[in-house]
Amino acid sequence: MAFEDEKSKKRQGHEKPKPLPVDPMEYTILKEGDAEILMHGNDVFYNKTQVVNRDLSIAVLRTFISKRLEEHPVKVAKKVDSRQEKSEEARSEPVNEEEPSKVLHYQDLNGVSQDASQAKPSDSSNGACETMAIKAQAEPKPVKILEALAASGLRALRYAREVDGVGSVIAIDNDKVAYEACKRNIKLNGSVACSKVEAQLADARVYMLTHEKEFDVVDLDPYGSPSIFLDSAVQSVVDGGMLMCTATDMAVLCGNNGEVCYSKYGSYPSRAKYCHEMALRILIACIESHANRYKRYVVPVLSVSVDFYIRVFVRIYTSAKEVKNTPIKLSYVYQCVGCDSFHLQPLARTVTKNNSVKYAPGYGPVVPQECSDCGKRFNMAGPIWSAPIHDPEWITSTLASVLATKDRYPAHERITALLTAISEELLDVPLHLSLHSLCATLKCTSPSAIIFRSAVINAGYHISGTHTLAIGLKTDAPMNVIWDIMRCWVKLHPVKAQPPDQSGYAILAKEPTLEVNFARASAALSKAQAKKVARFLPNPENHWGPKPKAGRKITSKHASLLGPSKINGFMRNNEDAQPDAKRQRQTI
Repeated sequence: MAFEDEKSKKRQGHEKPKPLPVDPMEYTILKEGDAEILMHGNDVFYNKTQVVNRDLSIAVLRTFISKRLEEHPVKVAKKVDSRQEKSEEARSEPVNEEEPSKVLHYQDLNGVSQDASQAKPSDSSNGACETMAIKAQAEPKPVKILEALAASGLRALRYAREVDGVGSVIAIDNDKVAYEACKRNIKLNGSVACSKVEAQLADARVYMLTHEKEFDVVDLDPYGSPSIFLDSAVQSVVDGGMLMCTATDMAVLCGNNGEVCYSKYGSYPSRAKYCHEMALRILIACIESHANRYKRYVVPVLSVSVDFYIRVFVRIYTSAKEVKNTPIKLSYVYQCVGCDSFHLQPLARTVTKNNSVKYAPGYGPVVPQECSDCGKRFNMAGPIWSAPIHDPEWITSTLASVLATKDRYPAHERITALLTAISEELLDVPLHLSLHSLCATLKCTSPSAIIFRSAVINAGYHISGTHTLAIGLKTDAPMNVIWDIMRCWVKLHPVKAQPPDQSGYAILAKEPTLEVNFARASAALSKAQAKKVARFLPNPENHWGPKPKAGRKITSKHASLLGPSKINGFMRNNEDAQPDAKRQRQTI
């Protein structure tokens, strides 16, 4: 009977996790930055690729601590002012002597009853003491960090050992094997790690809900979608704190499964060339939606799309007034199915009347029934975050810090190139174009990026690259100007006639209304390009990408993720272990 119960538990997925080996010789020591961890096969998830993610998080965390130090005097001054205002209001309140029954009484230490009016001097003295205590706090308290999905604890250990100003790190995982591995790795990293890092076996969602506004930084880096953690995460961050969030379900966010994306993030994606930037904006809009339910809002400081995942760094504040501005920061996207034209439809607008600001629905529609460029219909996507997704001051500070301390970042070349590319982006231009895709629509040869940029700049508009796509271009020029530039380019470089049902035929049938100047503009070359600074680096090694989930049995189908050599090693170890197991069964 007990045997049948055990079999049913295994079928239902309740099998107990396999305990980690005791023999230290069975482990492999992995070192990253100043931290070391012990690994045994695929028992606990570890991905070498995510070194870029961890290095970038450390760089942003250092910037956050320095910004927090700068903001602290202003925060203290506001607290002192509010205390003084409350104390002045309390002193100015009159005591109603005609109704003595409503006057509060209390007993002093000697048991003598006194009026509440007589207690006011002591209350004001307490307020003065509190004000002095606030002023005496010249520096903020050490940063308290929560790593909600710790796995091996490598990220938490690096935060504790490498970042100055970190007071404590709580590393949580609901997997018993990961929890034991994290505790083991904390001991391995010495006294500093033991004093700062604490491992806990718990459900991250429950833990964050029961620790409201407690953590200065919350780090979410799940295997897949972070959507189920967002509601509790936005509540556990202190006012002005930071939420770091990673999403690796790019197939969902980039439009392969639009209905799944809507169920998880509340937004429908578009399968366009800008899909990776749209994924960032969908994730930020989702975080904002969860924060708004608790009168909170987010301010993005850095948003990156790198390798096979996206990661956003947002600060969270509390203000019911600012929450009203959220609909202004959201937009729907109309994407033409025939050409690359896209248009944004703001969700709401503000109306100013008699020095008062009111909110109204956005004007629409922004597009006709059919595309004015090629005559095809539009697909709708969104809503997405259409406000800026970067803070230029944060990017400048973070990049300067990384350049000054390159030896502290194992992946400094990748994050330097990434931050350099982001620093050149136009902040107030959502989404981007693909020059190759424009040319594919017209079936023409592609102009160089410098020539196309020069044409846009000479027409009086701004243009920049984007870190999400090496050939992507962000510009504030409307689509009719973009197509006029391409029409003029085709006149200089003729193409074969297309069938009338093609989008390129409809676009080229119209005469350009703009006199395009293809003369090279000095601003067409970015500062990084002029200095020959790398912005897009190749992967450092083969099979640089996602890895199998922790605990999953490694088979030949994982060769594309790990490489044939590692797969052969796993298979060989399994074959060596099988005869021993058979012999043991025979001797019993």
